[in-house]
Amino acid sequence: MEFEWSVVWQALPELFKGAQLTVMIALAGLVGGLIIGIVAGLMRAYGNVVLNAIAFIYVELIRGTPIVVQVMFIYFALPLVADIRINPITASITAIVVNAGAYIAEIVRGSFLSIHKGLKEAGLALGLPLWKVLFYVIGPLAFRRMIPALGNQFIVSLKDTSLFIVIGVGELTRQGQEIMAANFRAVEIWSAVAVFYLIMTGTLTLILRVTEKRMRIL
Repeated sequence: MEFEWSVVWQALPELFKGAQLTVMIALAGLVGGLIIGIVAGLMRAYGNVVLNAIAFIYVELIRGTPIVVQVMFIYFALPLVADIRINPITASITAIVVNAGAYIAEIVRGSFLSIHKGLKEAGLALGLPLWKVLFYVIGPLAFRRMIPALGNQFIVSLKDTSLFIVIGVGELTRQGQEIMAANFRAVEIWSAVAVFYLIMTGTLTLILRVTEKRMRIL
């Protein structure tokens, strides 16, 4: 079978649109997921019994179910339960926020608890409130340790956007499927889609490696 480059060139505009939507969903979802993950992680690490239990249930519930089930629940079931209409983009971003937040929570918890407790005790002994100890003393060291794990989670969440094809989101994979359905050139189209994902994940990996190098403790 001959590889037709012209098919790829003709498909590029639509694939670019899909890639842009993929990046937008991933970035918006990861920003929200990072916020929720930090809060839930600190609740797990330093919260009282009630806060710890709430965060634990959230983390285990989300980690125990596939993201496809989560996005379909948000898009199809939640409107019936809460009488709220949700468009596919909002459902996709919400799914990334909820899913990534649970995994980031465990990354945050593990990173903060890996810091020697003597630093926390020293900060409290100096009269600092706990939030200042966490933010100024433990936080910077914990953040350095969580960068590799966060980078891995960011890449996983970026690729998870391809699963939102089930609710009709026009991201990269969906665009590739529609183009392939029109011209039946599966090899060319899916090769191009794969290259797009490699470029996006490769760029993200490079950014994270540079960040990790700059934040490294000498």
